[in-house]
Amino acid sequence: MSGTPARPADPAGLLSHRPALRPGILLSPALLHGPATVHLIKDPDGGAAFEVGVKEYFLIARLDGVRTLAEIGEEYADAFGKRLAEPHWRRLLQLLGTRGLLAGAPPRPTPDTPAAGPFNGTLLRGTMRLVADADATTGRLHRLLRPALRAPVLLPLAALMAATEVLLATELPQLADDTWWLFHQPVALVAVFTLLWLSTALHELAHGIAARHYGGTVSEIGLRWRLPMAVMYCTVDNYRYLRTRWHQCAVAGAGAFANLLFLLPFLAWWAALADGDPTRRVLSGLLLLGSAQALVNLLPLPPLDGYTMLGHALRVSHLAPESGRYLRLRLSDRQAAAAYPRRARTLYLGYAVGSALLVVLLLAALATGLYFHLVH
Repeated sequence: MSGTPARPADPAGLLSHRPALRPGILLSPALLHGPATVHLIKDPDGGAAFEVGVKEYFLIARLDGVRTLAEIGEEYADAFGKRLAEPHWRRLLQLLGTRGLLAGAPPRPTPDTPAAGPFNGTLLRGTMRLVADADATTGRLHRLLRPALRAPVLLPLAALMAATEVLLATELPQLADDTWWLFHQPVALVAVFTLLWLSTALHELAHGIAARHYGGTVSEIGLRWRLPMAVMYCTVDNYRYLRTRWHQCAVAGAGAFANLLFLLPFLAWWAALADGDPTRRVLSGLLLLGSAQALVNLLPLPPLDGYTMLGHALRVSHLAPESGRYLRLRLSDRQAAAAYPRRARTLYLGYAVGSALLVVLLLAALATGLYFHLVH
């Protein structure tokens, strides 16, 4: 009848629905980001990741197409002591729908952009894509190496590499002398740095192979240069969504593992030569510089792999900048800093102090080493 006010939407109609996320949508474990605990959600088909809070994640993770919104709402009320009104559900479903994350929803439109070529940048600084399909390339390498990517193979190799580094540490003064000599031999030095560059390339491929092994993807393999330096790179996607911290840390640490593995044949060659042999001295430089390349990369400082591993192990996002932010708050606004959860206060303060001490120790060790060689 004209003039009769419209009846409000019946919430039972909405709450009886059984919405589901699209297959393949990625949900991360809980991450500490500043004072908040967040989860990342990503559409693997080119969508950008976005953060949601613990309560939103609780709801989104239960959109399985089996449970009704009413059933999920009961679980939410039991967990958080609060029932959701219809507008809350509508906002959540609208958010997911506009991002194309719900099953049956049209995919989120993406702007039409011309396909990027293999080159990006200038002759002085840029990147070049080396393979057309990086994920397929690393997939083939993974299938080839899969028999070796098992604990009975990797654990003995890790033990052998640890023993190698202990042995080299006992020979450090001689290795340092030989490396100093190597820096005065231009031809040998070029050969050593060529091998170290190859080790860097293997480092990047190892990240990609490990990612494929644990369920991640690789979007690009290429060459990045900033003259006179040029290095390979391997862009690993979706590692934040792997099932366990161990898988995430294994992907981040695979590069250093490959660097140390690369040195093992040269260690055997070095050990077979007599002291003072010129080839042994060249190999000493390779072993020392190669070990430093791998071990430095395991330091928990950005942008090194050790920093990435620490973030995965602690389930913390943006550890270094958030630690700096928290430290500034402690100095300027102690009330705001005190509002951080206890775990956040402990981690951020510990990392800020620990990383500063580590940098000081590294600079002191470098200065001591340079002084020793200049004096002797």
